[in-house]
Amino acid sequence: MCRRLHLAAALLLFSAVAGPAGASASGAASVPYDWRSVRVGGGGFAPGIVFSTAERGLAYLRTDMGGAYRWSARDGRWIPLEDSVAEPSYMGVESIAPDPLDPDLVYLAAGMGARMKAAIFRSADRGTHWRITPVPFAMGGNEDGRGLGERLAIDPYHRSTLFFGSRHQGLWRSDDGAAHWARVTSFPRPGLGLPTARRQTHGGLSFVLFDPARPGRVVVGSADGGSPSLFRSDDGGRHWRAVPGGPAADLLPVKAVIGRDGVLTITYANGIGPNGITRGAVWRHDLERGRWTDVTPDRSPDAPAGGYMGVAVSARDPRIIAVSTVDRYHPVDTVWRSTDAGAHWDELWRRSSRDVSATPFLKLDGSEANFGHWIAGLAIDPFDDTHAAYVTGATLYATSGFAAAGPMRWQPWTEGIEQTAIITAISPTGGAPLVSGFGDIAGFRHADLSSSPAHLHRDPFLSNTNNLDYAGLAPAIMVRSGSTHERIVDGPTLAWSADGGESWQPLTPPAISSPTPFPGPSPVRTGDAPIVVSADGRTFLAATVMPLLTRDRGDHWQAVAGLPVRTRVTADKVDPAHFYAVDAARSGLVRSDDGGAHFHPVAARGLPADLGSAAPPSREAQNPLVAVPGRAGSLWLLVDRALYRSTDYGEHWTRAPGPLRPTQFGLGKAAPGAFWPALYAIAGTGPSSALWRSLDGGTRWARISDERHRWGSRFRFIIGDPRRFGRVYVGTDGRGILYGDAR
Repeated sequence: MCRRLHLAAALLLFSAVAGPAGASASGAASVPYDWRSVRVGGGGFAPGIVFSTAERGLAYLRTDMGGAYRWSARDGRWIPLEDSVAEPSYMGVESIAPDPLDPDLVYLAAGMGARMKAAIFRSADRGTHWRITPVPFAMGGNEDGRGLGERLAIDPYHRSTLFFGSRHQGLWRSDDGAAHWARVTSFPRPGLGLPTARRQTHGGLSFVLFDPARPGRVVVGSADGGSPSLFRSDDGGRHWRAVPGGPAADLLPVKAVIGRDGVLTITYANGIGPNGITRGAVWRHDLERGRWTDVTPDRSPDAPAGGYMGVAVSARDPRIIAVSTVDRYHPVDTVWRSTDAGAHWDELWRRSSRDVSATPFLKLDGSEANFGHWIAGLAIDPFDDTHAAYVTGATLYATSGFAAAGPMRWQPWTEGIEQTAIITAISPTGGAPLVSGFGDIAGFRHADLSSSPAHLHRDPFLSNTNNLDYAGLAPAIMVRSGSTHERIVDGPTLAWSADGGESWQPLTPPAISSPTPFPGPSPVRTGDAPIVVSADGRTFLAATVMPLLTRDRGDHWQAVAGLPVRTRVTADKVDPAHFYAVDAARSGLVRSDDGGAHFHPVAARGLPADLGSAAPPSREAQNPLVAVPGRAGSLWLLVDRALYRSTDYGEHWTRAPGPLRPTQFGLGKAAPGAFWPALYAIAGTGPSSALWRSLDGGTRWARISDERHRWGSRFRFIIGDPRRFGRVYVGTDGRGILYGDAR
């Protein structure tokens, strides 16, 4: 009796606090969950790595959409530092600055884009907790130019003073440990102002450097084009002067480092990247003598197209320097190392090997992982210059043999890093617990959630997997659709598997003209065509320009009658004769009773008159119509942030009575003795998002996320496990896949 009273009180409080959007969870019922990452290992672009000069074995990594990480030598892994952050924009890290003397103190500049929130974070415990200060200048942690830097710098002689070189609004200064900021009005480049066009950005002030050996000396680079592009102050930033000389004005200074000898090494490119750079150079400038030297590693007339970006110097010997290329696609991006201040260079790619056994997906669809691309970040350990690391568009490599004269071995340095954009996933009723669809790296069959899969989806290899489905009674049979970054490929964009996603075979429907006008290229060729499989695994139905199905693994195809163009179909998980879809244009439900050959309208009593919100807004959006595994004719539908359920093949629907207003939902194994499947949902938007669970058909909800697990509120999907009660999978846009189990 007492327990019921407490539960009733919690539900009343939930209704009062959460409101119609379910945005707030304080005081609501909750279930403690343990959260872990589904391991892939790296997987995305990390534009910058910075070693601490205050403590051996301490380093920080910034990513463009997955937050920042700290390397813990004690734990032997990277620690994510922004999992408790709720603001989506803050997961794009523009710059990071560890204090030069205090190993516990670190700052980061966070902001995804020019029209999104921006802030400077300060931590006195290595990023475990943050003081967040919103700032009046815009950032672009996930925009072009995110490989520039570092833009945020600490004065080593007055460590409460920081400078930040912004993209659009000039140079900014704080004298109280980043709590307050003011524009440096004396700086010659005030910035070009906020961009006026969508997707436009500026390089702005590409780096800010304090000379560790000269109090008051600050150097700032400008990547906005034109001359001069380098500026210095010798009185702590009160007065500035341009630094004449250097390369031609059409080359932009993108990154730089000052050695303990007072010599500045700068990498240049003819664009801000990470794409579109075709030419570059490396120059050194002696800040004491004012002398410039061109030390570009490859100055030959037939040098490969591409520029330079990463740059590092040994703390022990400033004549040991290293630079990386960027956008040098032929033959490949590389790292150059010099032991005589750039007079001679050693191209490391030619004598390097990569051991990717810990993250074998880096082989992509080939037999060997390449050296890398988008090598924007490069660092030499200040305590051990035989230890170096560089970033790529897919991983972080490190070596302990940076001074080796012979073959140099690199390995992924990614333990703890899950920095990927997830599009879709399924948890089938048999086989591997999870099969995923990723952006950029296709996706995987996750037989062991704690190990990086042996390979990604191949045959065909498609960089993005946009949808997946499995046969409810024959879960080893799966189908997928995907696309490339170019979106149009000369080959199939559909595939099927007979072994639970371990191997795939291509599907190529015939090119059939649509009976109605259809803008743009065919979804078959772009990967826009979602595909589903019947419960028995015998029928594949693809929503191409004209919806088609095959009952013989793609040898023959037939047109589907009554199914609107570009409609997302749901296959019954038990009855192979039944398929369902929402006809958003006509605000109705359609169903096939003959294995997908014909669709007809269903009365669908109890559903709202307007089903427009039940149309997925994009090919990557989670399907709002879900069939229940193990129960024929049982369906759930999300319409206008309300859940509806049917147990009679969609003829009658009942709205779930609970107060939650989900934006996404998924089904999992029912609680012992329960009739309804476990419901998992995301409710709220942006920083107000939270994860919820219901065990009684959507009447009562309990929050399953907490303040330490918010992952920037960048959620792509949520699904339950049909075989393991309480298990839930959450896909994010930048922090990989998380899975949770109730304690």
